Amino acid sequence: MKRKHHHKKKPSFTKKWSAKLHLWFGLSVGIIVFIVSLTGTMYVFKDEIQNQLRKDAIYVKAETVTQKPLSIEILKEKVSLEINEKYPISSVKIPLDKNKSYEFLYYEKDKKAWNYFDEVKINKLIYVNQYTGEILGVYNEKYDLFPILKSIHWSLLLKSDWGKYVVGIPVVLFIIMLITGIILWWPKNKKSAKGRFWFKWENVKTWTRKNYDLHQILGFYASFIALLMGISGIYFSYPWVKNIFNYTLSGSLELPKEKEIKSPDSLLSKNNSVFDLAVQETRILYPVSSSFRIPLNGKNKKGKELQNIPVTIYDEDGKFAIRSQVVFDKYSGKVLFNKPHQQLNSAEKYANANYDIHTGSYFGLIGKIIWFIAGLICTSLPITGFLVWWGKKNKKGKKI
Repeated sequence: MKRKHHHKKKPSFTKKWSAKLHLWFGLSVGIIVFIVSLTGTMYVFKDEIQNQLRKDAIYVKAETVTQKPLSIEILKEKVSLEINEKYPISSVKIPLDKNKSYEFLYYEKDKKAWNYFDEVKINKLIYVNQYTGEILGVYNEKYDLFPILKSIHWSLLLKSDWGKYVVGIPVVLFIIMLITGIILWWPKNKKSAKGRFWFKWENVKTWTRKNYDLHQILGFYASFIALLMGISGIYFSYPWVKNIFNYTLSGSLELPKEKEIKSPDSLLSKNNSVFDLAVQETRILYPVSSSFRIPLNGKNKKGKELQNIPVTIYDEDGKFAIRSQVVFDKYSGKVLFNKPHQQLNSAEKYANANYDIHTGSYFGLIGKIIWFIAGLICTSLPITGFLVWWGKKNKKGKKI
């Protein structure tokens, strides 16, 4: 009687090449994916941790709260004299909550540097009681844990302008790995699907099988959030990704550029209370916002000279998605331009929201918790994936 031989059905072309790409890319960029995932996960609850650690600096004493804060110019001078830095104060963040202190920021970058520590000349945050001028806290953000984690996550501590590409390439490969991982996970039929959604370890004794299940099942559940993280991450790195979003959402490759408005009062002598006028008017225009930021050194983030005073208004603490802008004449303090969030087109709204989507804060505390768990799983995938490969390799070696 002839014995029947049961041959395993050969994998399809798609699964075959998905397996190859998944393995090759995993072995080539696994360590970078591990580092980027770990630092990103550690960064998720930055605001919550800092708000607790800096509670005494963030909130002013109740007995010092008066109806009218000191002038921005007076506070600026007090900070400059006490901190005694060679660099000018960059900006001030003003909360609408009267119980919260003002935040003065020193920030300067060196365009010629090649790494984070040389590129950031200064990043110092000063919390000031706006009613008394008392400095409540000084934090050297350059050497703080979270900015360093952010730099590792963003550029592996390399210069941010080109370091983002060093990280961006592995993230693109990671996105391909997530897609190929889903293809490899996808069951052929209902019978094979039973063991794909949760762990069945009652009769499993080998660590290799448990490790394989960890990689496959956890990877599947995290993959959809991880795809969102990865795509929103490369949005920052590559202009072509941003262009695709812009065109899809608004029919144009680029975001609308704000035209520089020439000051009608440029021949007048500068009003010394120009910043206070800006503060007063912003409070009137956006009374239910959480805070707004005013540049004080006359420069934007890229170091370019500002023709006017652009004030950025944030709708909610810890979020950047809902942002509005008011532009003031830098000589007289008159309102030249007011663009609330509601007037932005879809591409502009997404551009503002991308950071919040990337960190999970867009979806509130629940979003951050989900993003944190997904980040932990992404951190584990290069490890469990490597062990899957190592186990198979040694198994084959023993058979030979």
